[in-house]
Amino acid sequence: MRRRTILALLAIAPVARAQEKYPSRPITLIIPYTAGGGTDAVARVFAARLSQVLSGQIIVDNKPGAGGNLGTEIVARAKPDGYTLLIGNQGPMVVNPHLFPNMPADPEATLEPIALIADTTLVVVVGPRLQVKTLPELIAEAKKRPGELTYASASNASASHLAAALMCDVAGISARHVPYRGAAPALTDVVGGHVDFMITTVPSATGLIEGGKLTALAVTGAQRAGLLPTVPTAIEAGVAGYTASAWYGLLAPKGLPADVLQRLETATAEALGDAKVQERLKADGASPVAMGSAAFGAFMKRERARWGEVVRKARITVD
Repeated sequence: MRRRTILALLAIAPVARAQEKYPSRPITLIIPYTAGGGTDAVARVFAARLSQVLSGQIIVDNKPGAGGNLGTEIVARAKPDGYTLLIGNQGPMVVNPHLFPNMPADPEATLEPIALIADTTLVVVVGPRLQVKTLPELIAEAKKRPGELTYASASNASASHLAAALMCDVAGISARHVPYRGAAPALTDVVGGHVDFMITTVPSATGLIEGGKLTALAVTGAQRAGLLPTVPTAIEAGVAGYTASAWYGLLAPKGLPADVLQRLETATAEALGDAKVQERLKADGASPVAMGSAAFGAFMKRERARWGEVVRKARITVD
């Protein structure tokens, strides 16, 4: 009798485990960049609300290195059970595969897209070195002096570098790239007149724009930025077909169970629908974007092809 009871309990155990409520233990959310940056800020606002929606603890863990590849690989190699997640942006997700041909973990093959979280527009700024007030004037100046104007970026192959390379291609101009170690020193040199212009995140430049040290020519998103409502989009300024942004999404290791994926997708939409989350993201220059798993996956495929073409045309390589 005792043996039959034990056998019955053993038979029930797998069913109980299968029906275990998710999450039943802390979730680790990997950010493949250092604390304090744009990705980190968006991730922490989102994670705080997501943990409330899921009624579970989320531990945010910064794992910087190799342009975001290190943290990405950690998640790609983790068990696909929903307890190790990743905040990915366009760098490691869709640009790095074109820069690192031997990536140990190709995001498209090793990661499961859950949802796009937010999108951040960029802004084209000039300092005192150029006496231009509009984007068409900047383009006209660049055409008068092919290859002479310089543009700064936060780093080689960063979002600011790629956005500027794309604008040069779309506008039919050439300019020299000057990479820095972060947006702050790059903007300092634009303000100081050592570099002509830069495309950077809105929050990093807002104070300098308001202080009159930089002139904002256009934002790069499809819509105007809430923090710079009077600044036109690049399309409004006459650069037809040009948009660029920094985006952030939630991903997991490939093979995530369908029910866990659905739970996370639904919880993400609920978290992003919270008014306080929207307010805090907008204060950081980001716009919440509730895009589900299938649409996010399709979006990344398009982005991978798009930025691959930019990398190829501009002959961008890693340092």
